[in-house]
Amino acid sequence: MSTAVIRTGGKQYRVSEGDTIKVEKLEGEPGAKISFDEVLLVGGDTPKIGKPTVSGAKVSGEIVAQTRGDKLIVFKFKRRKKYRRKAGHRQALTQVKITGIQG
Repeated sequence: MSTAVIRTGGKQYRVSEGDTIKVEKLEGEPGAKISFDEVLLVGGDTPKIGKPTVSGAKVSGEIVAQTRGDKLIVFKFKRRKKYRRKAGHRQALTQVKITGIQG
């Protein structure tokens, strides 16, 4: 079973065929096919390490759902000045099922 390390949304993910991962928001409806061309490593019997990416390697997947992450609280204040600001943030995420690794 081959594995790969891909880069998307400024983060790196280690994936295998059949894995489901949550990545930063990607455009597309659930069921749409997507491919990741920034493949940093392809593992297996003979691993290939990219410098910085593996040429010709591609990881394909399918969008499962568009979701949002847990709420994070952002709180700013200045001591002794009665300045308080509280805001919440929920990151938009895309759930992707990995369907194939070529390379």
